[in-house]
Amino acid sequence: MNNNVLVVVDMQVGVLAMPRYDRAGKAALINQLIDVADVVIFIQHAEGDMGVGSDLWQIIPELHQPEHAHYVTKTACDAFWNTTLDALLQRMGTRAFTVCGCATDYCVDTTIKVGASKGYAITVAADAHTTADRTYASAQELIGQHNEVWAGLSLPGNPIAVIPTATLLSAWRSPR
Repeated sequence: MNNNVLVVVDMQVGVLAMPRYDRAGKAALINQLIDVADVVIFIQHAEGDMGVGSDLWQIIPELHQPEHAHYVTKTACDAFWNTTLDALLQRMGTRAFTVCGCATDYCVDTTIKVGASKGYAITVAADAHTTADRTYASAQELIGQHNEVWAGLSLPGNPIAVIPTATLLSAWRSPR
């Protein structure tokens, strides 16, 4: 069983073509998680100009891509909907994972809520997800608001943990 499974949502050239809050800082934090994770799963959205294999569909070049990383293509905000993600996690014997990526208020949020409803123990890297400013809220407000909602989500027996990257890295690096 892999203890530190990291799911990186939609950190793609086409998704990040739209300005996102603190892209460089978020990518740096995600790289720190990638470098310590036992398993990395990249989720890639395919839609319109971001067709599978296109330049826009690719993972942004500043992210590390470990040799044995897994890749799951999705066509909806939910990384579980009509994808291989659930089967992949089951094959690995994984019932818990950490989430980071883009966009906080769309694909990250939906994947967290659906995954938790499926019984996965989910940890959110509180400072390693991003989004864009929206009409009624800034990206920073959305990130903070979603962290608060996830931490307080009512899922009896399966609360979502929302933890800063530094704390996650410390736990992942400690002897098991």
